[in-house]
Amino acid sequence: MKVVIDQDRCVGAGQCVLAAPEVFDQREEDGIVVLLQENPPEELHTQVREAAQICPALAIELAD
Repeated sequence: MKVVIDQDRCVGAGQCVLAAPEVFDQREEDGIVVLLQENPPEELHTQVREAAQICPALAIELAD
């Protein structure tokens, strides 16, 4: 799995960080998503898929 984020679409809701804190973080100054792992290990795939689904801005794309 490869994770791609669109920081321009991100609204800083932080749902991705709550769903997969090992993969996503937020910038201190504006809350915009920061990708920690572009290719997360398989044991995190379920959490990453959930993060992509609940993102209100649809700023997370996944490629298998």
